[in-house]
Amino acid sequence: MDIILEIVDTLLLDRIYATLLPASPSSYVEQKFNNATTTTFSSMRESATSTPQYTYIYEPASRLISLDPTEWTYSSSWPRDNIFRQGISLFFIVWFFGLILYFLCASLSYYFVFDKATFKHPKYLKNQIRMEISQANRAMPLMSLLTALCMLAEVRGYSKLYDLPSEAPFGWYNVLQFPFFVLFTDLCIYWIHRGLHHPRVYKTLHKPHHKWIVPTPYASHAFHPLDGFAQSIPYHLFPFLFPLQKFAYIALFVFINIWTIFIHDGEYYANSPLINGAACHTAHHLYFNFNYGQFTTLWDRLGGSYRKPDEEWFKRETKMGQKEWEKQSREMEKIVKEVEGRDDRGYLTEDVKKVQ
Repeated sequence: MDIILEIVDTLLLDRIYATLLPASPSSYVEQKFNNATTTTFSSMRESATSTPQYTYIYEPASRLISLDPTEWTYSSSWPRDNIFRQGISLFFIVWFFGLILYFLCASLSYYFVFDKATFKHPKYLKNQIRMEISQANRAMPLMSLLTALCMLAEVRGYSKLYDLPSEAPFGWYNVLQFPFFVLFTDLCIYWIHRGLHHPRVYKTLHKPHHKWIVPTPYASHAFHPLDGFAQSIPYHLFPFLFPLQKFAYIALFVFINIWTIFIHDGEYYANSPLINGAACHTAHHLYFNFNYGQFTTLWDRLGGSYRKPDEEWFKRETKMGQKEWEKQSREMEKIVKEVEGRDDRGYLTEDVKKVQ
């Protein structure tokens, strides 16, 4: 994430911090002079009065890509490596780009993939999309703050992220890191997600996400913020335990967010015994205590919680049929009584029946 931070600093944040927290003229000249004469990231020097003076020295976050610093880079009393500046910047970067990614990808999925016939499902909620978006927007600030704290530790050099592919532990690691990341995070998320279904935790943290029995793409980020962050912990934990290339880290972070939308779009491409796609995750929303995995069905199979999606879901003529919906509803109603007790959701079909 230090690469993203450097890019945003150069294009935008340097000027904002220089405007809000300007450096003194002598400090500005000193920082530019030191940056021009050394390649050290930062240094301590003794002034004429023997008072320690901190000097920020620019060093690119990556040897593969970098942007030359501008005059604004040295114009703030909070230099780029100030811990408070980094934390605040990361918070707003994660929040802003999270919103962009959410609305862009969820909207594209909604308009081009999501089947609008779902609105007629007996378990579709009144004003559901508006409520999904509202829940996601309420959750994102706190999720972004907790995420930024993890990324701050990474930017400060506590992770095992590496820059050049040649710095990998061994030759094939640059390829193997991707399936390794998926398997590790899938295992961790399985147990975290399953733990969130414990009766003492479910009603407080996880129930807000299970409000959506037949989710739309906008439900992908509609969590209680602590629930959403808890399920993201394995993604942040991985680079502190295992080597991960910096650009791979960025790519995987984007992939995770897109995948989360993908498994909520209701389009069942993957009739696979291995991939935990939208069909498997729809079964989880309908029947609660199955298919806790994020990417694969491996850990659900080993943990005895796998439920194979019905074959009817992969046939257009039966997937959206009233007979299939009624069968789903009957089973869901039995399970929701066991898991939640009273079902307090307001279904659109019930509202329509009252009008009729």
